[in-house]
Amino acid sequence: QSHFVESGGTLVQPGESLTLSCEASGFSLEYYAVGWFRQAPGKEREGISCINSSGIKINYLDSVKGRFTISRDNDENTVWLQMNSLQPEDTAIYYCARTYYCNDYTTTNQYEKWGQGTQVTVSS
Repeated sequence: QSHFVESGGTLVQPGESLTLSCEASGFSLEYYAVGWFRQAPGKEREGISCINSSGIKINYLDSVKGRFTISRDNDENTVWLQMNSLQPEDTAIYYCARTYYCNDYTTTNQYEKWGQGTQVTVSS
């Protein structure tokens, strides 16, 4: 069964950094763009970044631009999200999913094979 497995979420203090992993299982990641989303309690899931299949085209939500970096290694079948200068408002469950293109990357219904998510909590 093909799916993603997210990992790396934990409790950190404001200003700290964290790297999340999104590993594809049961399929080859090389043909797909991958998006990272997050969902805070009581809020809708929001798209925060997307990387195309070759890693050349990358999108970021304005609120994370300059702090978060998405990257991928198709040989390792994994996409990462490096998050710096984390703030309490970054607290959420973080998810990854696949799509074909990063156009309209914040639109959740163009994605499939969502992972189970990993919890990131930023608190002092």
